[in-house]
Amino acid sequence: MKKISLILAFVLFTVIGASAQIEKPVTWSYAAKKISKTEAVVYLKANMEEGWHIYSQNLKPGGPNKTVFSFASSKDYSPVGKTTEPKATTYFDENFKMNVSYFGNQVVFQQKVKLNKATATVKGTVEFMVCNDKQCLPPDEVSFNIPVK
Repeated sequence: MKKISLILAFVLFTVIGASAQIEKPVTWSYAAKKISKTEAVVYLKANMEEGWHIYSQNLKPGGPNKTVFSFASSKDYSPVGKTTEPKATTYFDENFKMNVSYFGNQVVFQQKVKLNKATATVKGTVEFMVCNDKQCLPPDEVSFNIPVK
């Protein structure tokens, strides 16, 4: 009887654990390209699973969480200007009663950096919110380290 109870408990916890897995519909990849001896561009690419999207950096307050890039302070490099993004898809969202801009499938953000030495590692975080037509997941934050050679 104890063996059966133990087996049933194990099966129950396995099923609960499998159903509680966290969805991660966005994957990030990074690259850098030197454009001169003292400047480079870092590329931050988000790939979304089909049906999912992340929001632009340029959203007004009162809507979904916008994408935010934060770069760590370093004596090796300094960001130049703001992180750029391609043209987003914009629509009026009935839930937020405002226009929202988003990217589906794939998007590449770019940040120019001034290099204070020949090589550097650009570090920071990206905070973003991902949604599909049925749900939004809580905002997520991902750290990045991008070598510039």
